[in-house]
Amino acid sequence: MLLVYFLAMNVYSRIDFLFDRVFSQKNQKNIERYTLILSMIGFIVHLLLILGNKYELLNIAKDAQLLQDPIAAIYTPFSIILVYEIYLLIFYLPRSFTTAVSKQFEIISLIIIRRIFGDIPKIELNVNWFENEANLQLIYDLVGILLLFFLIFLFNLRREKIPKGPVKESLKRFVSSKKGVSLVLLPVLILTSIFTFIEWALQFIKDTPVTLLSDINSVFYNDFFSILILADVFILLLSLQYTERYSQLIRNTGFVICTVLIRLSFATTGLTNILLILSSVLFGLLILRIYQAIEKQH
Repeated sequence: MLLVYFLAMNVYSRIDFLFDRVFSQKNQKNIERYTLILSMIGFIVHLLLILGNKYELLNIAKDAQLLQDPIAAIYTPFSIILVYEIYLLIFYLPRSFTTAVSKQFEIISLIIIRRIFGDIPKIELNVNWFENEANLQLIYDLVGILLLFFLIFLFNLRREKIPKGPVKESLKRFVSSKKGVSLVLLPVLILTSIFTFIEWALQFIKDTPVTLLSDINSVFYNDFFSILILADVFILLLSLQYTERYSQLIRNTGFVICTVLIRLSFATTGLTNILLILSSVLFGLLILRIYQAIEKQH
């Protein structure tokens, strides 16, 4: 009966139906609960690995910073929470460009916080603080997360001031089209995360685990933001058939540039990494502010 009802729908209605099924409130609650459980399990397992590494019960990467200090165990639950945030990003993607880019900013801020917990064990207290690379990185990250948190606050404050217009039929079709992108994006990112983790795990076993553990911050997220850029560009192209307003075109294009800047940050380290991330949020904030100023004139 459900199949007959589904086949009787038009294309846009089918997309809406599938989206509501996949991203239903029940599924969100279940994923949220499983995320919490996995986070606790991951935290305990990471602590056990640190304990086993300390007493030489395990023969894996004895010099790896993530397996030396118990504080580093916080890194694992944050990694699992980030996966849930990515799921939410895909869920919010059809709502608006502004909401989606706000969620991207929140994800990159969580990545920096996670990196702080991973870098704390690398700190050297018995040397000149400003001559040690790990110590400088911690300073960059701490100052960066404060500025990033403030900029995200300003961005969300601006986002809430966007007036809600009437929902036209063309807008409904556009939202349905974006829901279709989300439905495609979800399995693609799931498969990408699985293949990326398997590839990383095989390299961890066969090659240089210490180096791989130090580069784990970029695992998956390089591919994730690359795919997200393609999805954003596709949505941008879809939007062209529903609006011809210059201000909206520049705003949407500007938000795609924000994603590109975040993606570029993964190819850098140190101060450059933080500056690229901050420039992404600041650029998005300015784009939104200018867009709202233009809209007030109409």
